[in-house]
Amino acid sequence: MHRSIRTRHSLWEIVATGIALLFLSTGLARQAYASTPGLKFEITFPASVHKKPITGRVYVMLSDKLDPEPRFQGGSWGSHPPFFGVDVSQLKPRESAVIDGSTLGFPTRSLRGLPAGNYYVQALVNIYTQFHSSDGHTIWAHMDQWEGQQFNRSPGNLYSKVERVHLDPAIGFDVKLSLTQVIPPVKIPEDTPWVKHIKIQSKLLSKFWGRPIYLGAIVLLPKGYDSHPESYYPVIYEQGHFSQRPPFGFSPSKEDVSGRWLDLMRSYNIETGYEFYEAWDSDSFPRMIAVTFQHPTPYFDDSYAVNSANNGPYGDALMIELIPYVETHFRIIRKPYARVLTGGSTGGWESLALQVYHPNFFGGTWTLYPDPVDFKHDQLINIYSDDNAFFAPGNPWLRAVRPLSRESDGQVTTTMQQESQLEAVLGSHGRSGQQLEAWEAVYGPVGTNGYPEPLWDKRTGKINHSVADYMRDHGYDLTEYLRRNWAKIGPSLVGKIHVSVGDMDTYYLNLACYDLEKFLNSTTDPYYNGSFKYGRPEKGHGWQATTQENMVRIMSGHIAANSPANANLKQWHYN
Repeated sequence: MHRSIRTRHSLWEIVATGIALLFLSTGLARQAYASTPGLKFEITFPASVHKKPITGRVYVMLSDKLDPEPRFQGGSWGSHPPFFGVDVSQLKPRESAVIDGSTLGFPTRSLRGLPAGNYYVQALVNIYTQFHSSDGHTIWAHMDQWEGQQFNRSPGNLYSKVERVHLDPAIGFDVKLSLTQVIPPVKIPEDTPWVKHIKIQSKLLSKFWGRPIYLGAIVLLPKGYDSHPESYYPVIYEQGHFSQRPPFGFSPSKEDVSGRWLDLMRSYNIETGYEFYEAWDSDSFPRMIAVTFQHPTPYFDDSYAVNSANNGPYGDALMIELIPYVETHFRIIRKPYARVLTGGSTGGWESLALQVYHPNFFGGTWTLYPDPVDFKHDQLINIYSDDNAFFAPGNPWLRAVRPLSRESDGQVTTTMQQESQLEAVLGSHGRSGQQLEAWEAVYGPVGTNGYPEPLWDKRTGKINHSVADYMRDHGYDLTEYLRRNWAKIGPSLVGKIHVSVGDMDTYYLNLACYDLEKFLNSTTDPYYNGSFKYGRPEKGHGWQATTQENMVRIMSGHIAANSPANANLKQWHYN
């Protein structure tokens, strides 16, 4: 009994002591919080530049150099100067958007981590548009203004003048920035005898998004097109990121390319735009039409040329609206044997996807260093079996960091965790306009909030396998799609798939190509009869098996070999 009394007494003493310590610690915490210096950027805009409230995302970019302006440095893959971003909803003129010590940044996670010093600072707002999509969701996202989802160049976005300030987190700061500048409209290049520009409203996409949505194309005409009105030509559909440049970088003007960059181009089989022009303009070059598509979405500069739960029916829009428009407004041979595809990286994935999804419409693809074509190697991640995107599986005691990119000698330059943090700063709800979230928008399901469901948590790297399964089951894993459908589509793909990629691709894209090649080499009845070529040694992203000039000649030979017996090859095929 005495032990019990003493025990109760001891417990009471412990509780009393705990309460006292709690009050003491709370007081100390309040005192410490009160003494923490304020870290704040206050961003406003005047009614003279934008009268209506703004919903969007506000950024502050910092740099130790002035050229280029900080707004062109923050969020870029260069020196990675610090920048910070925060959402705003119905922000009125003269009201403040605040970026403070709790705001996530990149690569510095917080303003508290900034080294004290002098900085050039600049603020910018990416203005969102409200969409009432046909799937019943209402979202806010950036309406592309034909700049290719480049928020720091998008017409109508506001930015501040550059200011030079001293920042020291130890003593605090409160910097006020005013968004007084407006980014002007994009200037569309004028048509020339060689190059024509197309922009049409898509009925399919406008219905999906509840607003006018446009598709575009840049058309490169062959030599003698106007002087031979009776001639019809094969077409090369070149895929890639949004650009105002003509197909294959075609340029009648010489470019100043020299030194190390020229040496790299030569080792990667890349010619200058002027060198390609010289070939295109020569008497012995095949006469073909080349077309580059323009199809930015509210989530990325490119739709990946497929139907998507988040992006809408871009695949149908290209196949039903844009391609028929191009082929009826220019003298194109409208036959499968006369349509070929190419593209690199994003365009590489698209060129392969268009060929395998439409095996009887296109006559062959020359796919270059494509984005992951097998999701067992989504770069270095197996999205079906790995639990975490940031760390390699297998060792609970020593977690190996997962790279995103590397130099051609193997030196890691960026990790998956860093890229995820970057995209989280650029935009919430999948609106970063960057690569990882672009894939989620293209391949993944719509979340309950109307935005793309993330494949993994951008803070922890935890993979959502239901999203991974959705991507596979809806046909975006191209190797798996081919495996499941080979008996049906294989006969229409014989001799049509040609892939080239460097053996040290910067983004590890060669690994998925190995998976695809392994499957295609296993095909029988029929055998795929295509080709895979790997740049060795130490060839990174951008390596291609041959120059564009020579690739067009190869395409020309392929088209001629598959032409019907009554085809008039003389009007376009030159040896």
